[in-house]
Amino acid sequence: MCEQARPASSFILPESFPGGVTSTYHVPVLAETVRAWAAGSRRAVDATAGGGGHAALLREAGATVLAIDRDPEAIAAAQARLGDERVRYLSTAFAAPLALAAVAAFRPDRILLDLGLSSHQVDSTDRGFTFRPGAPLDMRMTPGPRPGGKGGGGPGGPTAAEVLNSWPEEQLATCFADYADEPHPRARALAREVIRRRRRAPLLVSDDFVNAIRALLGPRSGPAEFARLFQALRVAVNDELGQLERALPPLRDALRPRGRLGVITYHSGEDRIVKHAFREWSQTCVCPPRQPVCTCRGRSLGRLLTRKAVVPAADELRANPRARSAKFRAFEVTDGPEG
Repeated sequence: MCEQARPASSFILPESFPGGVTSTYHVPVLAETVRAWAAGSRRAVDATAGGGGHAALLREAGATVLAIDRDPEAIAAAQARLGDERVRYLSTAFAAPLALAAVAAFRPDRILLDLGLSSHQVDSTDRGFTFRPGAPLDMRMTPGPRPGGKGGGGPGGPTAAEVLNSWPEEQLATCFADYADEPHPRARALAREVIRRRRRAPLLVSDDFVNAIRALLGPRSGPAEFARLFQALRVAVNDELGQLERALPPLRDALRPRGRLGVITYHSGEDRIVKHAFREWSQTCVCPPRQPVCTCRGRSLGRLLTRKAVVPAADELRANPRARSAKFRAFEVTDGPEG
C-alpha cells in the first residue's frame, strides 16, 4: 500500500509501490510512487513528457505543469491527451538552454525526469529504436530527414547507422562497454566485427547489427543481448548520459525551497549519475574536493528522499513488463529561488 503523504520536511518514499495507470501512448511507470512524490505540488515540470502519462499524474496532484520533450511527436501526443488546461508545452531537450531557462522562469516545486523510451517510440519501427527485422538504424530522439550521405543526420544528430559506420574501434568498444555493460574484451571484439562487416557493406537496418552480434555471441544470443546493445547505440546517438550530467545541477537550482527532483532511470550508467549526484548534494560540505578552505559553510544542498532506489512492485511488472529496469530516486532541496 502507498503510504499517506507526509509534510515535505519528513517525507521519505518507501521502496516499492503498485502501479496500474495506463495510456494508449505511454504507460507511466511507478505511477503511485510519482503520485506520492508529487503530493502538494503547485507547479511541476515533466521534463520528459512522452505521451503525457506522468504529466497527467502531476496535474491530478493539483499542479500546473510544464511538459517538455525533445520528440515533437511526443509533445503532440501529450497535447492531444491533456489539452491546454493547466499544462504548457515545450518541444526541446531537457538539457537545452531553452528548456533550462524555461524551467527556471517557471519556478517549479517538482521536476520529474523519466529517462526511458515511451512505448510508442519502441513500437514505431520507422524510428529505429527496435531490433525488429528491417527497422532503420536511426534511434534519434528528435526525428528528422534520414541522411543521404555524410554529415550529421538531421536535427537529431548522427543516426545509429552513422555511428556504426564511422566510429573507430576504440570509440565503438567504449560505447558497448560503458552503455551496455559488456565486458571490455567482448566489447572490443564486437567493435572489430562491426568494422569488418562495414568494410563489405554499410550497416543500415536492425538486421545488420543483429547479425554482427550473433556472429560474436553465437546463435543462442537473443532479445536480452540485442536490447542491451541497441540501448548502447541509442544512448550514444542521443548523448543521453552527457545531457543528464549537464542538466541535473541547473534543474536542482531551479526548484523552490523544499522542491523535489525525481528521476526514473533504466540502466546502470544513468542510475550511477543520479545516485552520485544526489548523495554528493546531501553531504554537509559540498565544496570541490581539492578546495583548501570550506566556503559552503557546511550546509548541504538538501536531502535524499529515497533511502535506496524505488523499483516497481510485482503487480506493475505483470501489467507492464517494460518497467522491469526502472529505478526511481528523489532529492529535496533545502533552498531555492523564492517567489
